[in-house]
Amino acid sequence: MDFQHRPVLLAETLEYLQCRPGSIIVDCTVGGAGHAAAVAERIRPSGRLIGFDQDAAAIAAAGAKLAVYADMVTLVHANFSSLAASLEQLAITAVDGILFDLGISSYQLDTPERGFSYQHEAPLDMRMDPRAEVSAREMVNELPEAELAKIIAEYGEERWAKRIAAFIAAERARKAITTTGELVDIIKKAIPAAARREGPHPARRTFQSLRIAVNNELGALEKALGQAIAVLRPGGRLCVISFHSLEDRIVKQVFREYASGCTCPPQLPVCVCGKQKTIEVITRKPVLPAAAELAENPRARSAKLRVAEKLPVGSRGSEVGIK
Repeated sequence: MDFQHRPVLLAETLEYLQCRPGSIIVDCTVGGAGHAAAVAERIRPSGRLIGFDQDAAAIAAAGAKLAVYADMVTLVHANFSSLAASLEQLAITAVDGILFDLGISSYQLDTPERGFSYQHEAPLDMRMDPRAEVSAREMVNELPEAELAKIIAEYGEERWAKRIAAFIAAERARKAITTTGELVDIIKKAIPAAARREGPHPARRTFQSLRIAVNNELGALEKALGQAIAVLRPGGRLCVISFHSLEDRIVKQVFREYASGCTCPPQLPVCVCGKQKTIEVITRKPVLPAAAELAENPRARSAKLRVAEKLPVGSRGSEVGIK
């Protein structure tokens, strides 16, 4: 299957990134290079694009799509949590823009053998980086029931998490759970019939939770955002496209932390904490896909774009509320 991934919020992302000829831009989730190709076109001929992805198939696809820009593109087969170290190895000390397009790609979801989808019978895998040691199969079969329930509840926001974990524990005591279809059947049995008739597919939240846990998506994001802000040059932009509330919450929290200044009690005559604002939040509210984009790409419906700009050292900036 070709690595097809329609870039979400493309026009808005390009506008906020402020790509210009000569810019150094980092795409932390290069995927099929939908965003990256458009960025490369705008920063050519003297710019530089660094693309990260932990999925070897994505790196190969991006390399093919960006071949025309090969002299200005560097692809890094790594998780974006290694952003700072990888840029240091490339002798890059500061960049003009950074993009995160989070979540799972259409290619990964639509390739049955990757085990991400509850709609295809496949080995229970869900690793974005096949080099990783732990797959969904190990988690489902080896995690304590209580820990499994916690993952499903927190990462999947699933109200039936404890019941699903209990049914999984009972089934795996009988025999190992090895395929997506087996897991879907267990989830359907665990969720009461009345609840199954409402809302999305009954397995959607559990599969989402396992994917997030297998790939440590939230931990990697939190780790990488601070590195991204540090490596931006003053005036550089950080754009983050998220697809569910847990990702968006982390982005808001990190932006709020770096956009706040002195935390000293107001009665102190001078600042003793030394904390300064590092970024200005550009988007008071998240940027959402327009109706025309949603009509063409329904998978964009949950996308939210948030943008911050690096401030000069010692800049006070202005206070921004993030909603």
